[in-house]
Amino acid sequence: MNAVVQPLDNDRDAHVVEDICGYITAVPPRSFFLFAGAGSGKTRTLVEVLRRLTGVVEHEAGGQYAERLRSRGQSVRVITYTKNATAVVTGRLGENYLTAVSTIHAFCWEFIKGFDEDIRDALLARNAKNLTDAKAYAMGKKKGESDKDREKYAELEKEADEIRKIEVFIYHPDRNTYGQGALSHAEVLEVAAWLIRERPTLQRILEDRHPLILIDESQDTMKGVLDALFELSKSRPGHITLGLLGDHRQRIYPHGHDDLPSHVPEDWERPALQMNHRSQQRIVKLINKIWDADIEGRTQPKTGVPQHSRTEKNAGTVRIFVGDTKTDTVNKIEKEAVCAQAMAATTASAAWQEDVRSYKILALEHKLAAKRGDFCEVYNAMELLDKDAATPKSNGERTGPAMVRPVLGPMLELAECLQPDGSLNEFAAMDVLRRHGALAKLPQISAERQAALDNIHAAVMSFIAVTFKDGATVREVLSPVIEGKLFDADSRLVQAYGDTSPPPLEPEGRGKEAKEDRLKRGWHALFNAPWKEIAKYRSYLAGEAELATHQVVKGSEFKHVMVIMDDKEAGGTQFSYDRLFGAEALSSTDQENVEEGKETTIDRTLRLLYVTCSRAEESLALVLWAKNPAAALDAIKRSEWFAGDEISAL
Repeated sequence: MNAVVQPLDNDRDAHVVEDICGYITAVPPRSFFLFAGAGSGKTRTLVEVLRRLTGVVEHEAGGQYAERLRSRGQSVRVITYTKNATAVVTGRLGENYLTAVSTIHAFCWEFIKGFDEDIRDALLARNAKNLTDAKAYAMGKKKGESDKDREKYAELEKEADEIRKIEVFIYHPDRNTYGQGALSHAEVLEVAAWLIRERPTLQRILEDRHPLILIDESQDTMKGVLDALFELSKSRPGHITLGLLGDHRQRIYPHGHDDLPSHVPEDWERPALQMNHRSQQRIVKLINKIWDADIEGRTQPKTGVPQHSRTEKNAGTVRIFVGDTKTDTVNKIEKEAVCAQAMAATTASAAWQEDVRSYKILALEHKLAAKRGDFCEVYNAMELLDKDAATPKSNGERTGPAMVRPVLGPMLELAECLQPDGSLNEFAAMDVLRRHGALAKLPQISAERQAALDNIHAAVMSFIAVTFKDGATVREVLSPVIEGKLFDADSRLVQAYGDTSPPPLEPEGRGKEAKEDRLKRGWHALFNAPWKEIAKYRSYLAGEAELATHQVVKGSEFKHVMVIMDDKEAGGTQFSYDRLFGAEALSSTDQENVEEGKETTIDRTLRLLYVTCSRAEESLALVLWAKNPAAALDAIKRSEWFAGDEISAL
């Protein structure tokens, strides 16, 4: 008797929406974890479930559920990882009063905002734990407590005293500007997790508002928040239902659970989306092989569902190029252009041609992207000024350091008013000045008003003239803006601009550096950086450049992708493509982690490779700059990830 074969069609996931609606509307409702791989239609599935549960689409059980929400003044809470994801969900869902969609940070702040005493208690509890941990660590050392340990204790005790004095807390990561009561992104999440666990009144408030909470990209959601919600749903069955959506194979950030499926309660439902609607068949086969690979140093289990490409997407191009990382950067860029030419010849796509370049380049670290994108000096300066804000974040925070404004905002907009012939588009310039408040404080008396306008005009013309100059530095372009007081500028920027003393020397090796010295070096580097790099850096921050890092593009998709893998230029320690591709042996730390079953460099890098490869729709070029190209080529051939004609030496 022949076995029944499931048809290899595009509708194999058609039942999932109804399945999830059934879990949620059951009596009692059942929580679930939806495994949704790259390009699987996760957002479409989420929106279709919401449309049925809120009465937008006719659905018997969903209509009754919507009526209960409406009668109780409740709503479904949808938590996304990025602002862009929030916009996508709300855009597809349309106006829907029974659904509240926000990022995880916005959700947590909305939950804790105004409960200042509770926030203070949470911060003091964290401080007390840090102090206990610090003392336990010190006592566990052979030499016992040191002066440095006692300094740490004093710092924590001083911090506790400062927390007790704060009356009102706000959500703003720039504490230098907004004071001690400003909570960072991480603090908002930590405080919310603590309050969900420790405050019964807030627990009831949460379940009274949102009996159903759906969490997108759950594999990267802070484990403390997830665990607190797990506990809450377990202790209040029938009162609050959770739905997690995600793909643990695409976990990028360390604050998520190492292996989310193993942490999901056993009595939860576990639906899965098997399709990949995004990528051509060749790319889908590659990412399936990557995840199923047996690689030395891997501790991550192979849990997950293999994906199927759409029947009409039965093509696709994949190539891997391997070169020597000792090649200098200029030659690397030239050879990467040769790789693009090879892709153009293989795919017959104009996107890979030099004069078009409509493919996305993914680099491992921001420094590598800055080198490839020709904004290295500005990036290095921004990193010194504010390491966290200097880089684009996948959660949508892409504004750059607050202290450098207006350099990244109105100054760039005003520079864009310069026309190709060197003249100024005065109408556009007036619009920029008006929007950014430069015309808001003009005197009412006619003569004084005209004099102020003349000063503004002179400053603008001076600004435009210097931006047109070859080799202009940021200081030169900033000068007419500061001197003419065109735009409101951060006091730190103004003060640093007025300080023309030489910067301190860079510390040797990994020597500790005072914050003031680091900032002064950063300002000096920024003011002396080429002005032309500012626009390139801002484009990179906004995600508009042809370059992006591997981590930031999670959730994005591009027709054609080139992945640059270069451990040497990236300079990081968390990932290693050399080890993944066999060009370097495992470190002693990795070997220890393998023995203890902990996450390794191989695990992190394998997931990152999975994410980058799954961004491509039509064609994918992998460029590996290896310490040992011959060893890497041998390992790649043995892996059977690629056919022989898909592998090239540079």
